[in-house]
Amino acid sequence: MPEMPEVQAHAERLTEQFASRVLTRFRPITFTALKTALPAPDDAYGSELRRVGRRGKYLLLEFEPVVFAVHLMQGGRLLVDEKQSAKPRGGQARFVFDDGPALLLTEQGSERRAGVWALPAEDALATPPLDVLGPEADAITPPELVERFEIKNQRLHGFLRDQRSIAGLGRRLANEVCWRAKLSPFSMTGKLGIGGAEQVVAGIRAAIDEGLEYERGRADMSSSKDRPGNVHHNAGQACPVCGDEIRAVEYSSYTVEYCPTCQTSGKILADNTTSKFLK
Repeated sequence: MPEMPEVQAHAERLTEQFASRVLTRFRPITFTALKTALPAPDDAYGSELRRVGRRGKYLLLEFEPVVFAVHLMQGGRLLVDEKQSAKPRGGQARFVFDDGPALLLTEQGSERRAGVWALPAEDALATPPLDVLGPEADAITPPELVERFEIKNQRLHGFLRDQRSIAGLGRRLANEVCWRAKLSPFSMTGKLGIGGAEQVVAGIRAAIDEGLEYERGRADMSSSKDRPGNVHHNAGQACPVCGDEIRAVEYSSYTVEYCPTCQTSGKILADNTTSKFLK
């Protein structure tokens, strides 16, 4: 799933291409694409796109008086649509402008989880689904992070993926942040304190900066396999810092990757049910 670096860089590209363009039509291609009833998308017709912003993993197409929040989920993409064909492959919704190409939300596969929310511009950030998001990951400070840690004592990897706790990170960056912070992915947040929070914040900023530098050098959003990483999807390879073998804990829908030497004092976490999780 695209995370903060991919979404932010894509928002910047789309702003450069589409800012000041006038919306003439929003067309849901599938009945599941539009997730809201009010305000009506028509309210934005005739308005200029001010910019494409971001909140967490959402792209925000900012018109007046409507902001369209777009979540790409796992397989979605918001693409420049030159052809505007009647039945685009994987097409979910289309934003049509007064001239030039449209913007097409696509999603491959059968899940159909990507979608668009039409929100009132004056309080979009306080309206579902944006209202439940935690602080932006790239802006949080160690003292603020400690406060979030203490709200719910949970494993660090799960905390980093929870958008209500901190917004913008996902499975890949959770792996990368834990590795950069030199903390077990199963460290309990309630025990990390200010020292642990400082390590995590440093890890977040370094991982996001690396991702942004890569994404801003591209003309389009990367695929998961192309994104930079030191441990994510690198199980069985050597850690770039210590040379130890990167290990993995498998779950049904994702994998936690880590370096035993750098993160768990050399201990191997064999699996998610029988390992002795490090606290």
